[in-house]
Amino acid sequence: MRLANKIALVTGASRGIGRGIAERYAQEGAKVAIVYNRSKEPADQLADSIKAAGGEALTFQHDVRDPSGPATITEKVIEAWGTIDILVNSAGITRDGLFLQLSDEDWTDVIATNLNGTFFFCRAAGRHMMSKRTGSIINISSVAAQHSNKGQSNYAASKAGIDALTRTLAAELAGRKVRVNAIAPGFIETDMTESVRAKAGDVIKGAIPLKRYGSTADIAAAAVYLASEEASYVTGQVLVVDGGLSIGAVA
Repeated sequence: MRLANKIALVTGASRGIGRGIAERYAQEGAKVAIVYNRSKEPADQLADSIKAAGGEALTFQHDVRDPSGPATITEKVIEAWGTIDILVNSAGITRDGLFLQLSDEDWTDVIATNLNGTFFFCRAAGRHMMSKRTGSIINISSVAAQHSNKGQSNYAASKAGIDALTRTLAAELAGRKVRVNAIAPGFIETDMTESVRAKAGDVIKGAIPLKRYGSTADIAAAAVYLASEEASYVTGQVLVVDGGLSIGAVA
């Protein structure tokens, strides 16, 4: 129970990596605020499963592109549980396409969701964490920030922005004992990657030195570490969890 009695707010928590982190946090003893956009039923099911196991969970519907919501959600979590100890920004989308074929909407939606949404929640929760002089913020980045694929200029830009935001916030908040880190997943088995795996699965696996896709559990384990006291001297870092994909070694 490495997160016993901690209060965690996780965006994008109804599915994929965010869901895996929320589930693991609850197993580690944290109370979890689940933020979702469209997937109400999966979010409610997650909350019910956490409660059935003896934990505590709240759900909040919110489009992270809206800057007005994070402060309200933060306040409601604090009203219910007294504080926020951990923020995980996992909400994210892709709109892949070659650069010259991207529509304005393809570009702005990805930047607004992935980067702006992360900033809005960092600002809201970070203000509270600064006032109590403790907290851990974990942003979900991607190896695409440094090793980008064709057709992902919008996604790569958003994740590179998250890396830069993470380092800057870490420098600004360190004086108030608030740590800010990021996790850069490689190719993880989620709904978001399903179509790519179906088309190029063998090629992708061949490029991963550990010869397997990552799981949401792999990312959740890293998120537990960064949120825990074991990482009390870690801030401003981007932790790569990719099976060796980014080192470019193909055996």
